[in-house]
Amino acid sequence: MDCLIEIEEAAARIEATGAYRVLRRVDHRDLEDRETCDVGFRIGLVVDVETTGVETSCDKIVEFAARMFWATYDGEIVAVGPSRSWLEDPGEALSQDIVRLTGLTDADLAFCSIDDAEVAEMLVRADFIVAHNARFDRPFVERRFPQRPGLAWCCSCHDVDWPGHGFDGRGLGWLLAQCGQFHKGHRAAADVDATIALLRHVLPNGRTVLAEMLEVAERPAWIVSAVGAHFDVKERLKARGYRWQPEASVWRREVADAALADERAWLDQNVYRPEFRPRATEPSIAQVTWLSRYSS
Repeated sequence: MDCLIEIEEAAARIEATGAYRVLRRVDHRDLEDRETCDVGFRIGLVVDVETTGVETSCDKIVEFAARMFWATYDGEIVAVGPSRSWLEDPGEALSQDIVRLTGLTDADLAFCSIDDAEVAEMLVRADFIVAHNARFDRPFVERRFPQRPGLAWCCSCHDVDWPGHGFDGRGLGWLLAQCGQFHKGHRAAADVDATIALLRHVLPNGRTVLAEMLEVAERPAWIVSAVGAHFDVKERLKARGYRWQPEASVWRREVADAALADERAWLDQNVYRPEFRPRATEPSIAQVTWLSRYSS
């Protein structure tokens, strides 16, 4: 204990010079073994997957990790459950890129499988599920556990205005470093704990990342699809924040409720005027909530 105190004092002196920053390893031991009950708290489940590739339709999960946490209604995490992680044999050889990225080998995965019953219990028990880039994780999780669709999902990458709070980028490791911490990335359990560390971080406005993420995630919005947009307007759609969805062959973006009228007006002027040769007269618009957001 005395040694740790001395190290912290030395770190504080180094940081006080203003010439250095000290990064601390992610550590949630202060939240472990705390007695909590489900009543009076919000229960979150952070998940992360490692996969054989990026195509949801054909690639498979090879590692699934999850950890539950309990938070107050103003966004303070007060306890965490045990870290859980499983490997799963995909029935095919891993590519060398995946081996290099994750450190996993075919021998590590041989005859391994995820505990479906335990994962299903955690998914149902949680009030909401968190992933850092839910656009990637949610479709894989829903395909692997199809009996648990329509759950509430949040994204610590996209449901937080990181640039607005002075952060650069949205990568998990880089955001964590800007919060003064580090972890050993590219394994699912480590990335889960790193995500929890981000959620605990207090932003310059005094709120936690978790509080802001939940506020954004719970707010209904609209998915605007620029159906029939001519190829020649793709650059202006990209600049506006639209993403190409190959499975639907359409440019699409999410728009807040208050911004929907402005988005319609922008599309009318920049996509659907006759001189832009659209193959439709207006966009397709559908409401989205955290029960469907990021789902395939």
